[in-house]
Amino acid sequence: MMSSLFVNEPATDFSSAANCEKMKMALEAVRRRLGKRYPLVIGGEKIETDSVLSSVNPSKPGEVVGYVAMANTEHVSQAIEAAGKAFPAWRDTDFHQRVEFLFRAAEKMRQRRFELAALIILEIGKNWREADADVTEAIDFLEYYGREMLRLGEPIGLGNIPDEKNEYSYQPRGVGVVISPWNFPLAIPTGMASAAIATGNAVILKPASQSPVIASWLVDILLDAGIPGGVINYLPGSGEQVGEFLVKSPLIQFIAFTGSKKVGLKINRLAGDTFEGQEAVKKVVMEMGGKNAIIIDSDANLDAATSGVIQSAFGYQGQKCSACSRVIVLEDIYDIFLEKLVASAKTIRIGSPEELDNFMGPLISEEALRKVERYVEIGKSEGRLVLGGERIKTPPLFSPVPPLHPHAPSLTLPACGEGRGGGTEGGRKGGGYFFSPTIFVDVPPKTRIAQEEIFGPVLSVIKVNDLSEAIAVANGTQYALTGGIYSRNRANIERAKREFRVGNLYVNRKITGAIVSRQPFGGFKMSGVGSKAGGPDYLVQFMVPRTVTENTIYDE
Repeated sequence: MMSSLFVNEPATDFSSAANCEKMKMALEAVRRRLGKRYPLVIGGEKIETDSVLSSVNPSKPGEVVGYVAMANTEHVSQAIEAAGKAFPAWRDTDFHQRVEFLFRAAEKMRQRRFELAALIILEIGKNWREADADVTEAIDFLEYYGREMLRLGEPIGLGNIPDEKNEYSYQPRGVGVVISPWNFPLAIPTGMASAAIATGNAVILKPASQSPVIASWLVDILLDAGIPGGVINYLPGSGEQVGEFLVKSPLIQFIAFTGSKKVGLKINRLAGDTFEGQEAVKKVVMEMGGKNAIIIDSDANLDAATSGVIQSAFGYQGQKCSACSRVIVLEDIYDIFLEKLVASAKTIRIGSPEELDNFMGPLISEEALRKVERYVEIGKSEGRLVLGGERIKTPPLFSPVPPLHPHAPSLTLPACGEGRGGGTEGGRKGGGYFFSPTIFVDVPPKTRIAQEEIFGPVLSVIKVNDLSEAIAVANGTQYALTGGIYSRNRANIERAKREFRVGNLYVNRKITGAIVSRQPFGGFKMSGVGSKAGGPDYLVQFMVPRTVTENTIYDE
């Protein structure tokens, strides 16, 4: 048994020439595997289908990462049946043994971390550091949830009454569905699936259609770690057909979802219906997005604030539910902050994520790019465009931005050893779904670009008179996921901690990059429902509590 002490997996140091060489070799190795076929996995059996999805590289859309089998409703029924058959034995497996399987999976991810990161770079367009963080978070979920199950697995004695014994314990719910997003294609499905598996449930994983290859690799890792076939099933398919059929099934006990508000609310509505043969109310755990804001107080360190806003708004092209899409600035520093913000954004390096030094890569798809373009056109009538707003057909290579203050993280990755650059020749070609970092200023707080989730590199800057107005504007959306404040005023910081109502509030740092166990992640309002991922309450959602009371007066 591994140590019960949880320690976060360290990030890869890309200032090391050896690590850079490992990543370049991994990119080359994964590139040699492009175009493979990936079958469904139902009950441990691999199943090919006539219908196939082509998963493409968003930096080079003509390049197919993998051909993925697409499930239909017949496959859904087979997967539910396989999971149902596997569940009783898995439920009755000692929780210590279930946890060991998670630890084995974590070790397999460590051994393949560069390969996994390389696939993330190619399939969804994250840069080196972002892809590496996706892998480390997945490892953290496996390790943390395993240790959490060790804590929750033993019954708890309650009360101290003569001749009476009371025990409080948890049992798994049954067969559940994990519907995962594309923007954290390894970390989030690993977290949701491992939580369900550790607690004794059987899972059907339906990945996003933009990142099914990474999800297939995850399922292979879990099976290689010894998790029985049927306990984890891999079922890519359309949301309208496969996803809806899964959610409506009377045999499904829980649904864990991360994605858009629109889809999440539909799932919540469908899960609330009951169908013939249904024996339990379905548990729904959902994270649905945000319209996150950073407040810049009048006494803020503006260099630090600029760095934090840039990273929060434009890291992974703004394609994070935690990304900053609004910055709320007090009027007495508004002009000087804007000057710093725009100057910094102009230095962002854009290009293929296979190149080490590029900070921004492509959007995930043509559909995503067109959505951003539509919001830019809306924004032109609602605010003043001061930077960007255009598709980039051949990404320029801007000069890397220097650190903005002594402790600010760089907006580019450090060079490999003594040299510059990195990546592969395949990543140096043009094309792809690239979009410039975009800033609108003088944006009224109730306009569409300041209220609706865009999920791209579009930032709205809002001027306010004082902190009271800043907090009111920050709270004035449907969402409550992340937020931040840059301030040196202790009273203002404490007020923001009380009144800025978001699930994750950050003070004097960027608002993205929550770390498992240190910053449990999740919001409320229209940002989701359920406890925080990577926190001490998360596993409980996948179990039902039981109380057993025994009269012991007749014990001999």
